[in-house]
This record gives sequence, C-alpha cells and structure tokens, in this order.
Amino acid sequence: MIKTNSIAALKPKAPLERYTFERRDPKTKDVVIDIKYCGICHSDIHMTRDEWGMGSPFPMVPGHEIAGIVIQVGSGVTKYKVGDRVGVGCMVDSCRECSHCKADLENYCVDGNTMTYGSIERDGSGVTQGGYSDRIVVNEDFVLKIPDNLPLDKAAPLLCAGITTYSPLRHWNAGPGKKVAVMGLGGLGHMAVKLAKAMGADVTVLSRSESKRKDAKHLGADDFIITAEEGALEKNALRFDLIINTIAVSDIDMSSYFSLLKLDGALVSVGAPEKPLSIHPFSLILMRRTYAGSGIGGIKETQEMLKFCGEHNITPEIEVIAAQKVNEAYERVLTSDVRYRFVIDMATL
Repeated sequence: MIKTNSIAALKPKAPLERYTFERRDPKTKDVVIDIKYCGICHSDIHMTRDEWGMGSPFPMVPGHEIAGIVIQVGSGVTKYKVGDRVGVGCMVDSCRECSHCKADLENYCVDGNTMTYGSIERDGSGVTQGGYSDRIVVNEDFVLKIPDNLPLDKAAPLLCAGITTYSPLRHWNAGPGKKVAVMGLGGLGHMAVKLAKAMGADVTVLSRSESKRKDAKHLGADDFIITAEEGALEKNALRFDLIINTIAVSDIDMSSYFSLLKLDGALVSVGAPEKPLSIHPFSLILMRRTYAGSGIGGIKETQEMLKFCGEHNITPEIEVIAAQKVNEAYERVLTSDVRYRFVIDMATL
C-alpha cells in the first residue's frame, strides 16, 4: 500500500484538514502519479458539504483537476512511462462494456462511471479519493497526456473546467458563423469564452455585473451584456445559436434566456445548482428551441481538448494557493472572489 498525505473533509460540511490514508499498490495497468497541482472545482464544495444529497462516503479527499508526473507504472502499462507529464480528470474508471463506453463516452457510462473521488471502486475494494493529495494510482486508460507547452499548474483546471465547456461547444458545433453566448464569467465561463473564440465563434458574455466587462473583453469576448439592465434581454431576442449556462444557481428566470435563442437554438447547462430550476416550456415551443445538459467528456474527447488547448495556447486564469489556504479558498469561491480558478500547489502539503 502507498501511504498518501492529503486534505480531506472528515464529515459533511466540516472544514478540510490534513488526512493520511493508503492507496493501492499499482496493478498491472496502473500508473502512479506524483501530484504537482490540483484545481478547486465548485463541485468539490458541493460534494464535501453533501449539498447534492448524494450520501457520498466520508472521509472525503476531493479534487478532480489533477496534474502531475508519472513516478511508477505497472508491468502491463504501454501508454506512459516514468517522467511523463499527465493529468486525471473527473473519472478513473467505467464499465468499459456498455454502448456508451464503447463509443468513447465513458462519462455517460450506463452503469455509472467511477468518479475520481467519492465512488466505490469497481472491484468493491474501497472508496476513491481525489487529488488534494500527494499521490494517486489510476488505470492508464483514464490518464491524460498533458502537452509540453502547457504549464502543469494551468493545465490542471482543464481536466474539468476545460472539458466541461469544450464538450458542449463541440457537440453543438460552435465555430465560424455561429453566435455563442456564455452565461456567467467564472471558472467555467471564462474557459467557455476562450474555447469558443478559438473555435471561431462570435462570443458574447451574459453577466449580472458590469465589473466583468473588462475581463470578458480581455478573454476574447466580442460583446458583453449586463442582464440586470432593463430591457437588455429583450433587445437581444433571437440573437444566439448556442448559449452555455455555467451558473450554478437556481433563482434564474430561464424563459428570459431562452428568448435569446434563434430558431432551433440550444441552451446547454453545465453548472449544477443545489436546487432544481423552474422551467416553462412555452418559450421553447415557440421557436423549436432546445434546453439541454452536458457533463464533462469521454477520455478521447478530453485528450482532444488538451491537444486543442496546446495548439492554441489556451490556459485558464488561475490563482495558485498553498494547501493550508483551501478552506479560505472555498469561501472565496462562494463569493466569486477568484479570477478564475484556484489551484493548490501540492508541494505545500
């Protein structure tokens, strides 16, 4: 067994603290990774506080935006070698047998994928623990190659925030001639802006705050709409082909946002609020609009996203923190006091 140092929530809603546990020795197809950086996702906060009511197991070591270096490989590993720069995202296994898995959509595994933390291992041997730790052991099929030109600290959030926004943009064909709006300019939203712009789309940020205008332009947005201004949404009716909703709150009048869509336009939610949204289908029916959701991406698509980011030199805006600042960072995330993603330097653990 591999002794592992970490930061964990020992029970729901408890402050995170130092925690030591044991990871499995590498199996034939396993890769052992020395974690250098791990991003903080809003999902980590939801999970450690059990806000989604999933009844997840505790103690819980969160973290699914992992970047590090391979330090050991199993005897049957063919994809990686010691010294490789690698990442691990939101899942570490799946059934491998269902139609979705065979179509490289392990994120939609019919049997449910094994999440990087908070899941029962597929062999029933224990509970997965995440990246707020100094080591992780993962099957090589769920490890990603990080392009050499992407710094590890900035690459880490791509494993969740990057793929969560890249996947719907690709699926709904964002590109030249398409008008894309991004709801919210946070950890997910700022990545959606960068990626959509690199794909060639015309990009607009929808925000409640004038304070984000300068950042939106800096990130590449072509336009900026303050949704709280009287008449702002009405003036932009029937404007967009695609809207990516990154806002993880439930007190939104979704009908007013649906009205921004063109005929056959789609609004896709990637943020997961604590409470359900209230939606009336009338504004969808009128223009054959679509309301959809999207969850991360498969391993093949995630690797494609990393390659795309490497080719276009796309990285998130980050603030690197010491491990001892995690609880403070959680509170700052909740007040949107970060531009735009916290990343833990695991050397400080």
